[in-house]
Amino acid sequence: MERQGWLLRGAAGALLFVLLLAWTPVSAEKIALEDIKLPPGFRISVYADNIAGARSLALGAKGTLFVGTRDKGVVYAVVDRTGDGRSDEVITIARGLNMPNGVAFRNGSLYVAEVNRVLRFDRIEDQLRNPPRPVVVNDSFPKDKHHGWKFIRFGPDGLLYVPVGAPCNVCEEKDPRYATIMRMRPDGTGLEIFAAGVRNTVGFDWHPETRELWFTDNGRDWMGDDRPPDELNHAPRAGLHFGFPFRHGANIIDPGFGKKGKGKTFVPPEMELGPHVASLGMRFYTGSMFPAEYRGQIFIAEHGSWNRSEPLGYRVTLVRLRGGKAVSYEVFAEGWIRDGRAWGRPVDVLVMPDGALLVSDDKAGAIYRISYGRK
Repeated sequence: MERQGWLLRGAAGALLFVLLLAWTPVSAEKIALEDIKLPPGFRISVYADNIAGARSLALGAKGTLFVGTRDKGVVYAVVDRTGDGRSDEVITIARGLNMPNGVAFRNGSLYVAEVNRVLRFDRIEDQLRNPPRPVVVNDSFPKDKHHGWKFIRFGPDGLLYVPVGAPCNVCEEKDPRYATIMRMRPDGTGLEIFAAGVRNTVGFDWHPETRELWFTDNGRDWMGDDRPPDELNHAPRAGLHFGFPFRHGANIIDPGFGKKGKGKTFVPPEMELGPHVASLGMRFYTGSMFPAEYRGQIFIAEHGSWNRSEPLGYRVTLVRLRGGKAVSYEVFAEGWIRDGRAWGRPVDVLVMPDGALLVSDDKAGAIYRISYGRK
C-alpha cells in the first residue's frame, strides 16, 4: 500500500506538472533573465526571441545561425549582421517538415533531419529569402515519432552522425537500428551503426583533442523519481554497446529486460547525470572568452523532467574532465523554473566564434547568449 500510495502521489504530481507545461503559454515578454543564476563574471542576454520551438543549433560558414524545431515543423535562419551579440533578423527557411529537430552545416549546405529522412539545402546562406528545393539525402530511417526526432552533426571523420531513438519507454526491437547512433557519408550512402544500446540521444560532440565521440542519453521512465539517471557517455570507437534496455546508469538492472542482458558487455556512463533531467544538447567548450578552467569542459542543456513529482533540470550544467575522464558534475546556469513552474526549457548549446555560449529554449521561443566579462 505504501508503494501504491507513492505511485499515486507521484503520478498526480507528474500529471499536474505536464499540464502546466502544456497549457501555460510563455511569450518573449515573460522571459525572466533576472532569474538566471550564473557564476561570478558571467552574464546572460537574449540573442534572439520570437523563435517558436527553438531547438538544435548549427552555425553556417558566413555566421548564419540555423535553428531546428520539433513540433513546429519549421527551420529558422538567425542573422546578426552587426556582430553585436543580438540577432537582426529571423528568417523561416522551411515549413511543413516532420519534426525537423536536427540541423548540421557542411560545405555551404544545411542538412536537416526529419523523423525518417535527412534533407540538404545547398548554398543556403546565399539564398536565405528564397531557399532552394531540398535534396533528399537519405529517407530510409524508421518512421516512428516516439523518440523519432533527431540531433545530427558531422564528425571529424567527415561522416554525418544520425541517432535512431528507441520507439518506446523501454523495449527490445528486432530491427537493430533502434536505440543506436548511426553514421553515413554526406551523400547518404554507407549508412552503418556506430553505437548501440543508446535509448535516446539528442546531443553529442567530439573531444577537441582526442576527436572521440561523447553523447548524452535520456534514461527510461517509471522507475521512480530518482532512478535511473540520465547519462553522459564516451564512445572512443565504433561497435560499443551502452546498455539499453538491459542496464541503466552504471549498474541499475532493468526489471523487465535485465535478465536478457546477462553475460553481455556494456560500457558504463562516464558520468551519471540527474534523474529525468532530460539532458539534451552538449558541447565541449573550445572558445577563449571564458576563464581557462572552462576550456575543454562539457556544457549540457537539461530540458527538464516531465514526470517527476518534484521537477528537476531546466538548467545548463557543466561536466569537468581531467585526464580524459569525467570527474565532476555541477550546475552552471539555473533559474528557468520558478515555484515549480517552468518559464523556459534549455535544449541545445553552441560555442560561437567569439567564445560566447548560445542556449536555445523551445518553451520561451528564444536563444540566449552567455558571455564572460564585458563582451
